[in-house]
Amino acid sequence: MSTQAPHPTLLIPGPIEFDDAVLQSMSHYAESHVAPGFVKTFGETLTMVRKLFQSTNPAAQPLVVSGSGTLGWDVVAANLVEKGENALVLHSGYFADSFAACLETYGANATQLKAPIGDRPSFEAIEQALREKPYKIITITHVDTSTGVLSDVKRVTEIVRRVSPQTLVVVDGVCSVGCEEIAFDEWDLDVVLTASQKAIGCPPGLSILMLSPRAIETFKARKTPPASYYSSLANWIPIMQNYENLKPSYFATPSTQLIHALHTTLSQITSRPIRERFAAHRQASDRVKAAVAELGLQQLASKPENQAHAMTAIWLPEGLAPPDVLPGLLKRGVIFAAGLHKEVATKYIRFGHMGVSITDPARGDIDKAIAALKEAITDAKQAKGL
Repeated sequence: MSTQAPHPTLLIPGPIEFDDAVLQSMSHYAESHVAPGFVKTFGETLTMVRKLFQSTNPAAQPLVVSGSGTLGWDVVAANLVEKGENALVLHSGYFADSFAACLETYGANATQLKAPIGDRPSFEAIEQALREKPYKIITITHVDTSTGVLSDVKRVTEIVRRVSPQTLVVVDGVCSVGCEEIAFDEWDLDVVLTASQKAIGCPPGLSILMLSPRAIETFKARKTPPASYYSSLANWIPIMQNYENLKPSYFATPSTQLIHALHTTLSQITSRPIRERFAAHRQASDRVKAAVAELGLQQLASKPENQAHAMTAIWLPEGLAPPDVLPGLLKRGVIFAAGLHKEVATKYIRFGHMGVSITDPARGDIDKAIAALKEAITDAKQAKGL
């Protein structure tokens, strides 16, 4: 049984439910961020981040920095693109708009390649765009939490390497790392950025990145200094290298308690083959999506190959809106999220199914949520006379 206070089960696309051991590890006594014990914990954490991304290349560089997943965009925009350079942003939902805005803040020319809601840009359109002009980077939202759309990172990267090999491939993996297949070395990726609070299963507050040697060399070859002090790779890379080599180091104080929590959850994740974790999320996703279909409901991501395995965005029946359904779910002890995509936010809800809710079946989170969804939809229809 959990030692946590009774609470509704949080099944949104992040933050997610946390394992007891992860939360308990945050109650670690106060310690210096340069003390031997913490340096060892942080160093081991960085090494496990490599395993999480399936990278064995010693020249690749993991970063764990205090901040949200959004900070990962800032690191990319401030360090890897210079003013006036081109960025191709693949748009599969709300978060591409935000990533493009971040890039433009630092002076990049961001071109969005958009798809209809619930879809992703075609491979043909991506290739055509890459042939039209040179791009310094291409960004891919692996799972857009506003739509539940899954992008094919491996296939897109193959296209980039064939058509525009100098272009850096940047993956927003905030809602995919820890639940969707990502092979950093094998796929020849340049940056994957994520956050602690989604499928990794750690409380919010840590921005986590992996950088390829190509990305690091691109940074070193900048003609102008990065326009951010806190996000500068010149400040962070030496710190991370020192910690991983078990040497105390300082630029900005790390979130010591969160690092302990991340160490605990990564120890759990890396103790078993990572592919087993991916398979468990696929199986749970199949169950959820089958239940949605049984209710006669549709997903925003209508094509099976476009559907994420960590969440499901569900169109509500005509005449219902999120406020008609979410209270009924809460009454049954489950929290889903309302719609996020501004064009259709009032027409759908989002069910997050990742992390400990999947890897610990004894919790019964998914069974409980499916049953609650069926009852809440039925009640909402009756209340509206539908």
